[in-house]
Amino acid sequence: MSQQTVLVIDDERDIRELLTITLGRMDLKVDAVGTVTDARRALAENTYDLCFTDMRLPDGNGQEVIELIAEDHPDMPVAMITAYGNVDAAVNALKAGAFDFVSKPVDIQMLRRLVRTALKLAEERRSGNGADSGASGGGSRLIGDSPVMQQVRATIGKLARNQAPVYIAGESGVGKELVARLIHEQGPRASGPFVPVNCGAIPSELMESEFFGHKKGSFTGAAADKEGLFQAANGGTLFLDEVAELPLHMQVKLLRAIQEKAVRPIGAREEIPVDVRILSATHKNLAALVEHGQFRQDLFYRINVIELRVPPLRERRGDVPLLSAFILKQLAAKNGGDEGRLLPDAKQALESYDFPGNVRELENILERAMAMCESDGITADDLMLPQRAPRPAEATPSHPAPQAGMPPAAHAAGAPAAAATPPAGPDGGLDDYISNLERNAIVKALEESRYNKTAAARKLGITFRALRYKLKKLGID
Repeated sequence: MSQQTVLVIDDERDIRELLTITLGRMDLKVDAVGTVTDARRALAENTYDLCFTDMRLPDGNGQEVIELIAEDHPDMPVAMITAYGNVDAAVNALKAGAFDFVSKPVDIQMLRRLVRTALKLAEERRSGNGADSGASGGGSRLIGDSPVMQQVRATIGKLARNQAPVYIAGESGVGKELVARLIHEQGPRASGPFVPVNCGAIPSELMESEFFGHKKGSFTGAAADKEGLFQAANGGTLFLDEVAELPLHMQVKLLRAIQEKAVRPIGAREEIPVDVRILSATHKNLAALVEHGQFRQDLFYRINVIELRVPPLRERRGDVPLLSAFILKQLAAKNGGDEGRLLPDAKQALESYDFPGNVRELENILERAMAMCESDGITADDLMLPQRAPRPAEATPSHPAPQAGMPPAAHAAGAPAAAATPPAGPDGGLDDYISNLERNAIVKALEESRYNKTAAARKLGITFRALRYKLKKLGID
């Protein structure tokens, strides 16, 4: 195998010498130049496996070099060398196509990790095992042939090539974590850990310890050293789900960790370098939260270097049959029963439904239908879809738009007023509303049949097995 080569572009002789010595000890051949003109000549005459470029150069800037390499040498990873704390330049470099960035003074251990990751990516691209070839295989878990989903899969393949922070936007239930996993699995960090964390599930007082770890005796209850999530994700990817739920004091600490690529455990005297790629997601409008002062603007710009929007199910209705077939196959494998199939009226009902809960809601609907149906053929009645309220834009004089706070079923065309049962609480969502209706019907049937479950199932028009499933799911004794 031929010796791998690296191009270093920096007008400071000390930096060129440091990188030449460090990379030479990694058995790499180094060409070092000090201007954009010399860099253009070197790139035209030679082939390189990796490039480092300074931001400020005598006859131009590193941004020009990055754009040139992105256009003429798309398979070559390029890293930006920036002044300490100049993260804005690093963010711009990442947006332009840089693989990663290194801050001055250069941390040798961090530099070596970056080089190993970059060269691994370059090797995968040459051998055809990189992000492009993995997109079809890994993306097979992202079900759907619609144009928007094809675009999402293509974007995932591109994002997997670099280390830029990615913000994944989308409604609840669209599959944001799956998208994050695919970005990780199709990139050079695939062999490293993928650490997902729900930022809304960690108590505020425990967040710093959970993210950065702590030393024994640093606070009451710290009986031993503890590794944080950043350390656990070292060499891999940290996925911050529901990042909008982070309190402001934690946003400051997270910002520093991302900028400095280092964390300080509670009770520790020194920071620990970490090599982590940050992916984040939320169903909320993060830009609106920034405007209202509920999310730090500087952190928003750091995690939102590249944004990937995952479309809701109602924008890709043609994917519903494929998704349904995939989910029914999974349910059959999980429960050990026959694979269910959608009858024509059920398919039509699903394709016309808006799915406010997206793919997660579709999974719940099909699981419930499998428990309720009498055979392997699922009908529209088995789906138990809530009646859809007209959207505000669809409102007419005879069907006025629903008022805020009223349950959807209360406004369904032709629905009797008595059918409207209030949700379980003021914050009750669609799932809570449906569960409340089911609970009331089941409890009433049980009372009328003196808690004879067989008789209650007959009253409800469902099988005894379906009733048992409902009792367990709803927690009814």
